[in-house]
Amino acid sequence: MSIRYRVAAASAFGLASLLAQGQAGEVGRSILKHAAVEYLYPEQITLPAGKAAVVALHFRIASGLHINSHAPKDEFLIPTTLTIPEVSGVRLEEAKYPAGVDFTMPADPGTRLNVYTGEFVIEARVVAAAGDHLVEAKLRYQACDQNACMPPRTITAAIDVVGK
Repeated sequence: MSIRYRVAAASAFGLASLLAQGQAGEVGRSILKHAAVEYLYPEQITLPAGKAAVVALHFRIASGLHINSHAPKDEFLIPTTLTIPEVSGVRLEEAKYPAGVDFTMPADPGTRLNVYTGEFVIEARVVAAAGDHLVEAKLRYQACDQNACMPPRTITAAIDVVGK
């Protein structure tokens, strides 16, 4: 067996081991297969048409992960933001984000982050036009574990909004 073949075989085995570890993850799940943040509810709401109303949008962050709060401590960190497309028939007047919690990553104890973990609620003050509107609100965030961050991601929170 040539040295070149042994090196190639060892490299392939090492890569396969790393991929297998990434697939196993915590409790048999991989953060690569599942969203780091999940929209929970509400699925449908009825609001007075043309009048501002507050809607509580509930989200859950996967175990072992955190996301930057809406107001991270450093300008280079990506904040969590909620938007609603203007063409949806529902206008977002304001989003009230929860207070984040201070967090220090073991790899960098000198840096304090402001993050969300577990479940959190964003209170969206919206105005709905009369009628039934399928709103695809967007939550943009960057999820991290104890060692590294994933690329920023945007998920959709689909809500049927009825303006009466």
